[in-house]
Amino acid sequence: LNSLTIAAGMIEAGQIRAALITCGEDSRPLVEQTLRTLNEQPLTRNGIKPYFANLTIGSGAVAAVVCHADMVRGDTHRLIGGVARAATGFSELCQGDTHGADSLAMQTDSEALLVAGVGLARETWTEFCATTGWTATTPDRFICHQVGSIHRRKLYETLGLDLTKDFSTFETLGNTGSVALPATLATAVEQGAVKSGDKVALLGIGSGLNCLMLALAW
Repeated sequence: LNSLTIAAGMIEAGQIRAALITCGEDSRPLVEQTLRTLNEQPLTRNGIKPYFANLTIGSGAVAAVVCHADMVRGDTHRLIGGVARAATGFSELCQGDTHGADSLAMQTDSEALLVAGVGLARETWTEFCATTGWTATTPDRFICHQVGSIHRRKLYETLGLDLTKDFSTFETLGNTGSVALPATLATAVEQGAVKSGDKVALLGIGSGLNCLMLALAW
């Protein structure tokens, strides 16, 4: 999502006419290192908790073409605008790094991350509505970062959004990181859940904490 906004800004500034954006997530190094770490120590509830989120991670890849409106023929999918906010005071809640030459390590305080993430989402949503003129009832479809059912329910309850307008893929793909939201949008389009003329709210929330919400006219 961040790359979309960078490309859109460069197009609006006349620096480029079009951009091809790609992204990929490989879960294998993290998942395999997590299993090795857990197998090397006695397993307790508190010992497993920081690693549990790692076991939900999935792999995926996405690509998108962003271009100036006058280059498009036929139906257009338009990025209307959006808002980004950060709460870097919570950066310690999810930390990752390399582990040797070909492995990754990550530890997450999932419960605290949920509370802080939803709090940041509430602030971002308020600014998003003020910026775009949208309300909770404007979008025909919501596409969010994919974590799990508890996170989704808490987010929708806090923002006062209609859960029936959500489309999710975490049930089959897991949490594919930066790929999750655009891959879910693509899947929704393929399955007819997002149709021409729909207004779509993309609600991106990630560790850091960072939140980016975009308004899309499909």
